[in-house]
Amino acid sequence: MLRCFIIDDNRRFLDAARALLEREGITVVGVASSAAEALQRAEELQPDVTLVDIRLGEQSGFDVARQLHGKASLAGSRTVLISTHSEEDYADLIAASPAIGFLPKAILSARAIWDLLGLPGDGGGSVSEPRGK
Repeated sequence: MLRCFIIDDNRRFLDAARALLEREGITVVGVASSAAEALQRAEELQPDVTLVDIRLGEQSGFDVARQLHGKASLAGSRTVLISTHSEEDYADLIAASPAIGFLPKAILSARAIWDLLGLPGDGGGSVSEPRGK
């Protein structure tokens, strides 16, 4: 079972995303609405994948992604950037980030996450499995 952590400053989105992903077979181990809370909780929760909103109020999701990536205790965890804005709006910053990819919030789904992670459609397997296995 894939363990997911969601970081977003919009409580309604957090609640909706959690309900959607859990209904589709992903375990949401926690949510956070600020960078400080996110960094602390990520280490406690040890998620397989963390969804990070690009704009966390006045804070940058890109900064959070870099900080998560720099934590040795989260070496096996992957980061996916999310936003209501299009990928083209942030293409250079997304490419320069340690995130494995980007998902528009409008198409967020378990299938989209599994595809980015290179996992089979049911989310089976480990996060480190290469695509095609």
